[in-house]
Amino acid sequence: QVQLVASGGGLVQAGDSLRLSCAASGNNFGAYALGWFRQAPGKEKEIVAAISRSGNKTDYPDSVMGRFTVSRDNAKSTVYLEMNNLNADDTALYFCAAGYKALLTTGLVRAAQYDYWGQGTQVTVSS
Repeated sequence: QVQLVASGGGLVQAGDSLRLSCAASGNNFGAYALGWFRQAPGKEKEIVAAISRSGNKTDYPDSVMGRFTVSRDNAKSTVYLEMNNLNADDTALYFCAAGYKALLTTGLVRAAQYDYWGQGTQVTVSS
């Protein structure tokens, strides 16, 4: 079991940047692969970043490639999502997720493959 608490969301203008954080409780943070997801009203949950246990491999969908960067600090049991040049399409509730499955490191996998979820933090971008 691991508890994830996401924070850092807010209301920003188009072109602004935000850094989301997700702090995990527990002693096995380094054993989890991690992902960031977002869900806008009326839309399906979509993955926006994935990172391997060591942090040496990351994946992003085309919609955020070059703008978002995921990183992790295993000593602090925290994963981050740096978001740059935000636009209105980035408005969503953002979730961090974790899991032990090795396949989570293979790419942008479905939300159902992740085992643990944070509560979400809202990002709203005004155009």
